[in-house]
Amino acid sequence: MTEAVTLANATLVLPGEVITGSLHLAGDKIAAIDHGTAVPPGAIDCGRDLVMPGLIELHTDNLEGHIEPRPKVDWPHAAAIIAHDAELASVGITTVFDALRVGSVVSNEKANYGEYARALASEILDLRGRGALRISHYLHLRAETCSETLLDELAKFGPEDRIGIVSLMDHTPGERQFRDVTKLRDYVCGKHGLSQAEFDDHVAGQIALKERLGAAHEAASVAAAARFGAVLASHDDTTADQVAHSARVGVSFAEFPTTLEAARACHAQGIAVMMGAPNLIRGGSHSGNVAAHELAEAGLLDIVSSDYVPSALLSAALLLGDLWGDVARGIATVTAAPARAVGLADRGRIEVGLRADLIRVRRIGGAGAVRGLWVQGQRMG
Repeated sequence: MTEAVTLANATLVLPGEVITGSLHLAGDKIAAIDHGTAVPPGAIDCGRDLVMPGLIELHTDNLEGHIEPRPKVDWPHAAAIIAHDAELASVGITTVFDALRVGSVVSNEKANYGEYARALASEILDLRGRGALRISHYLHLRAETCSETLLDELAKFGPEDRIGIVSLMDHTPGERQFRDVTKLRDYVCGKHGLSQAEFDDHVAGQIALKERLGAAHEAASVAAAARFGAVLASHDDTTADQVAHSARVGVSFAEFPTTLEAARACHAQGIAVMMGAPNLIRGGSHSGNVAAHELAEAGLLDIVSSDYVPSALLSAALLLGDLWGDVARGIATVTAAPARAVGLADRGRIEVGLRADLIRVRRIGGAGAVRGLWVQGQRMG
């Protein structure tokens, strides 16, 4: 049984406000919230540290680095998943949607990428079922519409697999994230060691795949999301027309729109906008797309994802709080807003009756040091 816990003398980040007070946990829920600096006997004196909801990560590639720490090194998966889970917990993430690619290209000898999602998903779910993981894990299937095997890979998943998100990924050269094909060349040639001629063949092959299978693959991905009970996300929307199409197929949030035009169109369509924390912290996109801070300043940034740097999630939320002059609003981009986007009504806010997924944070300049983490009322760090 989880014991009752009181976090006292804390700077509590509540929905829309920040107060000094105490938080009482009973079992796996938040039981009460009090104002004031009193520290009752047996309580944890937080010394005015921030206490906020546990962070919710909707799109992270972090597991890939643990699975393949060096090119062509396949690390033992159980150890990799446990290390990934522990890393996320250490930076305040209490709920994660692990992003796994579905859809492979197997006919290109040098720039191929094979199937892995079904086997890795089973390993994550098995470790979760055995109580080996500290935080809450869901799956995010990144459906590569410009691929050869997407239909077969999607067919291997079902509603029992805790799939919370299906995102529509279109990496056709010359479109969306890689409108600038030179950026794609730098990425692909650097990763796979392609010559210019081999890269040109790769581009031609991807464009042909899109023309032949793109529409059917998108339709299958939309249907799969409905079958799984998952929300649908778009990826790298660039134009207002692309956003309008996303709205028609039922997209609820947009991952990393690449232009101000697309972000504005998302808001006009009622689609939440998610941007990457590394973009925000670095001051711009590594792919040459719109800077996250531009969207924040325009009031067009709703959700933040750590993307490829887990520790960036908390830092980005604190940075946004400074930018907006509103700590609660900044923290909401990594707590309440992502929870709302994926329909998790039981977490993401400090309110009586919700899950006791919480973190204690000490601000150190622009960063935050996590000094305590609770998942369903149980201390995990």
